Amino acid sequence: MKMNNALISLAVAMALGATQANAATPAQHVVLISVDGLHQDDLAWFVKNHPASALATLVNNGVEYANAMTPFPSDSFPGLIGQVTGGHPGTTGIYYDVTYNRDLLPPGTTDCVNTLPGTVVAFDESIDKNTDRLDAGQNIAGLYDNVPSSYALISALSGDPKTLIDPAMLPVDPTSCAPVYPHQYLKVNTVFNVAKSQHLRTAWSDKHPANEIVNGRADNGVTEFFTPEINSLTVTGGSVDFTKNNVDTQTYDNLKVNAVLNWAKGKDHAGTGTVGVPAIYGMNFQSVSTAQKLNLSGYYDPANPGAVLANGLGGYVADGSGALVPGPVLSGALSFVDQSISKIVAGVDPSNTVVIISAKHGQSPEDRAKLVLINDGDMLAALDAAWNAAHPGANGLVANSLDDDGVLLWLKDRSKVATNFAKHFLMNYSGTGIGSDSLGNKTAVNFTNAGLRTVNAGADAYAMFGVKKGDARVPDVVGIAKVGSVYAGSKLSKIAEHGGNALNDRHVPILVWGAGIASGVTVTDAVETVQIAPTILNSLGLDPNKLKAVLMEGTAVLPKLN
Repeated sequence: MKMNNALISLAVAMALGATQANAATPAQHVVLISVDGLHQDDLAWFVKNHPASALATLVNNGVEYANAMTPFPSDSFPGLIGQVTGGHPGTTGIYYDVTYNRDLLPPGTTDCVNTLPGTVVAFDESIDKNTDRLDAGQNIAGLYDNVPSSYALISALSGDPKTLIDPAMLPVDPTSCAPVYPHQYLKVNTVFNVAKSQHLRTAWSDKHPANEIVNGRADNGVTEFFTPEINSLTVTGGSVDFTKNNVDTQTYDNLKVNAVLNWAKGKDHAGTGTVGVPAIYGMNFQSVSTAQKLNLSGYYDPANPGAVLANGLGGYVADGSGALVPGPVLSGALSFVDQSISKIVAGVDPSNTVVIISAKHGQSPEDRAKLVLINDGDMLAALDAAWNAAHPGANGLVANSLDDDGVLLWLKDRSKVATNFAKHFLMNYSGTGIGSDSLGNKTAVNFTNAGLRTVNAGADAYAMFGVKKGDARVPDVVGIAKVGSVYAGSKLSKIAEHGGNALNDRHVPILVWGAGIASGVTVTDAVETVQIAPTILNSLGLDPNKLKAVLMEGTAVLPKLN
């Protein structure tokens, strides 16, 4: 249901009055919202074109940071971890959701004495007990009956996502010979751990059970999770998941919105038990992200709410002046997120709650004319073949790769000879990739230098993250892509990605509103999303220096909040 703009404006006005009256009083609750994919320029465009929207009202009555950057790599895992720990990947040990570790043993290892270390570490949907199901394998009765009405049964999902993870899919610790869960892999604590140390309730909703990583190493940070699997099938026996059509993504996101609304009422995520409003709670949205990535998608007809139109252009289109603006799918996704945020804000107590809105990552490119899809499978096979040819008897060079709109490689041989070989190969790799015309049709586009602007290898790669040679987790080769380079297969499967170091990957909004927060302030000073973590604790009257990453990096509270 769409929230009346007058209602959200009234809620904001009430909060503004409370803010002015209680400027020195710490909040009792912080709601953290990540709109994955949201660029700062998306927020600016939406506010300008929807001046009566919830986001416009929050901007006009809160503090907006117009020059904020998310960590590199701009993946959702380090992006989220930065927001809740105050640290970058070199500190937290989290470089991506799927990485490589030279100290751990492969999943399923039982002989931990004679097995050589080195394994892919996957903390994505692949570790679910059943990736095909929205409940990740909990097998809630009736969940896939009479779709989509039965999606509401997901409220029975376990509040402990560890029960939804298959331990046989996890890397193994060589000392204990036990599987390593995501929260155990994190090197530092989180804001949730600090809140729980003060006996405060916490809650978080995200896209995979693997996001239980925010529980922190002590495994005690989040009182209640709600983690329905976004990469699950929309219907039993189908082949389409919730990311393949933006209408489905909005359906998925709305499940999490309902959980957040229940938490704001002091209920559990299902809305059945009274447990008290959490001190820290929130969620991520995926709708903007899929709207930016999908070439074509269904979307809701703005002239006929509830009706679905097919094959709308994803991403951005040129307006009458030639400027890039959100196309029909993305525009609809932004409106959906705005309406959802209006419900969330209207549901909080404005006298004691702070709301922080940001994004784990952006997306690149915005201009589909710059898109070059490069087949990274072919590229890496050629790299391995070249290494084998130069080193008879070798079995390839790449131990693991993660390529979205940048290239991260972990090599079997970490020597200077090997890392330089990989760098030289990539900078001399050329071919023909896939582009898109303005109507979403596939075109052929030539590329050089593997689509990369620069390659950092060996010591240069380690220096990027502030870690020393021999670090078990850091990638050995880091390729910084040219704007438009996206690594995928041989189809026009997506028109944007994240993970890279382009401005549109990392320039995201931070918007803070609520009790004790200044009104109508725009801060143009450079800030980082890692500053959200100490800001959350500071807003609650808790010590930001209780965060290990804050101490290690000297991460400051966001400026000019009061």
